[in-house]
Order: sequence, then C-alpha cells, then structure tokens
Amino acid sequence: MELLAIAGSLPRDALGAFAAEEGGGLAINLFWIVVSSLNFLVFAIALNVLFGGTVRRILQERRQRIEQGLRDAEQAREDRERAEADRLATLKEARREAKEILDRAQRLAQETRDTDIAATKAELERLREQAASEIEAEKQRAMAELRREVADLALAAAGKVLGEEMTGERQRHLVEDFLRETASPGSSS
Repeated sequence: MELLAIAGSLPRDALGAFAAEEGGGLAINLFWIVVSSLNFLVFAIALNVLFGGTVRRILQERRQRIEQGLRDAEQAREDRERAEADRLATLKEARREAKEILDRAQRLAQETRDTDIAATKAELERLREQAASEIEAEKQRAMAELRREVADLALAAAGKVLGEEMTGERQRHLVEDFLRETASPGSSS
C-alpha cells in the first residue's frame, strides 16, 4: 500500500517529462512495470487469502471426482470384460448342453428304433410261426379229409368190384385197414 502512496506522490510533470525524454511513441516505463507487478502480487495474495482455501477445496473435490470417475470407468471396463467372459462361458456351456441333449435324443431315438425293429422282428417271427402252425394244422386237416375221401372212393370201388354193398361193420374195418396202410411210414404223404 505504501507503494501506491509513493507512486501517487510523484508529480505528474515528472512522469510526463520522463515519457517525453524517451521520444514519445511507445516507451517502456520501468517504474510502472514494477508498480503494476507489485499491485498484481498484492491482489493475488489477497485473493489467495480470501478465496484460496475454497478454490483449493473445490479443486481437490474436482480432482477426487475425476479420480473416482476414472476408477469407476476402470471398474466398469473390468466388469464389462468379466460380463463378456461370463457370457461367452455361459454360451459355451449352453452349446455343450444343447449338444448333450441332441446326442441323448439321437441315442434315445436309435435305441427306440432298435427296440421297434427288434419288436417288429419278434412279431414277424411269431406271425411266421403262427402261420407255419396254421399251415401245418390246415395240412393235417386237408390230409385227414383227403384220406376220408380216398377211403370213401376206395370203399365205393371195392363195393362195385365185389358187387355187394358194404355194411357198416365191414366198411369200418376196411377203412381202418386202409388208413393204417396210408399212415404207415413207408407211404408217401
């Protein structure tokens, strides 16, 4: 403050004379440079004293918010990378499970197909055996019927050859003999 008082006490003519000596135009006045610098320093110190703590606190808070934002951004990046890794692992696991399910379904389908084929073969074999037994039964029935007809024809032919009618008892005896002969192992069936 004293400098301002000193600067204020200088006669204006002296300053004007000093500027005139320099030759007019643009001159550098060292005194005013020093006074302006001192004024700036005093003003800066006063601002620092009055507002420096608040400005430093605001800057510190801002620095902390920026650092927190950087930490949060780094954490978010790590979380995103971890989530991506988890997503890929989950996708890989889902694909593995889908493949397992598909393999299991194909294996089950093959087993079902094999079971159905085996059941169909067993059914066909049963039907074949049933048909063979029915054929054999039909063959036996046809053979028995054929034997009866042959016996009837033989009796009728024998009756004509003998010229007499065959009685029930005699006919039965002849038929039984005939059937025994035809049923013997030496005869062809």
